[in-house]
Amino acid sequence: MNELLSGAVLSREEIERLIASERPLVRDFADLGQQLQPNGFDLTLAAIERHSGAGTIGVDNADRVLPNLTEMTPDDRGFFHLEPGPYHITYAETVALPEDLMALGRPRSSLTRSGVAIHTAVWDAGYEGRSTSLLVVSNPAGFRVQLGARVAQLVFVRLSAATEQGYAGIYQGENQPNR
Repeated sequence: MNELLSGAVLSREEIERLIASERPLVRDFADLGQQLQPNGFDLTLAAIERHSGAGTIGVDNADRVLPNLTEMTPDDRGFFHLEPGPYHITYAETVALPEDLMALGRPRSSLTRSGVAIHTAVWDAGYEGRSTSLLVVSNPAGFRVQLGARVAQLVFVRLSAATEQGYAGIYQGENQPNR
């Protein structure tokens, strides 16, 4: 079948084809062989920050205030020692979604088995950037995670039609060193 159905989750082969395209679906990855999965693409940890202030969301985006963040430093082996609580994480990979794909991020199963969750929003068609998520350590004994560890998996879903206007919010192009 050459034509992909709308609503279909992309296969490993389709994801790999889009990564090799003129506008790569994912770039800045460490190891394509490890990160490319049967039903998605694993994202790796680039940074962890603690929330150090309150956030605000109002009816109008003008009332949005994101909390201050304080960068955490890993140990000499690149491990972070996380106590129970919420953390702001940034991924190493840049994702560039075309106007006919959206993505959902899910934690890798080893995190959930360790008492850790990752919460993400919908990755809208047209979004490009190095995204962030909320990592919550619920395990009372804490959690250790190393820089570069695969922590989340993106699952790509084909839309019924390309969106006329892709994502154009304030997070477009976020965390990209050349922007």
